[in-house]
Amino acid sequence: MNPHESELHYPFGDTLPATGAAMPIAPGVRWIRMGLPFALNHINLWLLDDGDGWAVVDCGIANDATRSAWEQVFTNALEGRPITRVIVTHCHPDHVGLAAWLCERWQVKLWMSVGEYGFARMMAAGLPGADGPATIPHFRLHGLSDPDKLAQLEGRKAYYPTLVPKVPDQFVRLDPRKPLMIGAHEWCIMIGTGHSPEHAALYCESLNILISGDMLLPKISTNTSVFAIEPEADAVGQFLTSLQAFRGLPEQTLALPSHGKPFHGIHQRVRQLEEHHAARLDEVRVACSIPRSAADIVPLMFKRDLDMHQLTFAMGEALAHLHRLWYAGELKRLQNDDGVIRFVRSD
Repeated sequence: MNPHESELHYPFGDTLPATGAAMPIAPGVRWIRMGLPFALNHINLWLLDDGDGWAVVDCGIANDATRSAWEQVFTNALEGRPITRVIVTHCHPDHVGLAAWLCERWQVKLWMSVGEYGFARMMAAGLPGADGPATIPHFRLHGLSDPDKLAQLEGRKAYYPTLVPKVPDQFVRLDPRKPLMIGAHEWCIMIGTGHSPEHAALYCESLNILISGDMLLPKISTNTSVFAIEPEADAVGQFLTSLQAFRGLPEQTLALPSHGKPFHGIHQRVRQLEEHHAARLDEVRVACSIPRSAADIVPLMFKRDLDMHQLTFAMGEALAHLHRLWYAGELKRLQNDDGVIRFVRSD
């Protein structure tokens, strides 16, 4: 356990739900855990008692293993009651991948924020300008020139549609102005940005539970990236601003993250994430005493070997920290004859 983890409290210890099972963690709230085929090897999904059945929160990626695990959940964990709706926190493949399959399987509606739904539809369709096809010129612009890595990126152009082959044609909007009744409990929608366009976390005061999605993770820092689809985003600034809303929740709120274990200590976790980004910004600030591209910053921020999946996020994260300092006026952008954008201190 790293020092940050030890500052949090894990009420269920090391107990995890088995594949295809749902572990009760509060009245009407059950925890499902499913595998992922990359370094971040699992995702937490949630069942919420919805009166006549169960609301699902997040879906897993579209592959046979996840579909099989869901079929086990349907058989073993629903107590003979149906799925009533599918709620998705945001557009990333591990969260929305099987949304269409679940909605069609149970003839129910998809609930998402409008920004997340729009991005999911666009990327699943592989439209021009979506991150898959546009990633290579975006990363070239920011200094990625290794031929082998560029060739690997070429093979990932259809990566999102592979994991999210379809998104339902219709949805119901998750709106922060309108609390959502799920069974006997009211859940407030908390919109966060920086990690994704309009990430929806769900907070229930009566249960003292926050389904934090990817906005608050107990062990790893949430990825804040600048990708091709929004090439001048201030992802780190947006994320740090979004975190402030969680300070208004009770400290002993039980956080249900998408990765890692349920925990108490959300205020402490917000402080940890703020300190993490402050330290990364300090590293970038020092490095930019000479002109640096995002590709130059990656090995300074990530001192380990990265596979291609990890490199795409590392490039996005490096650029996001450069942009935070650029928007703060501490860095300026340069573009020389090679066409690569580099950042250097303004003073």
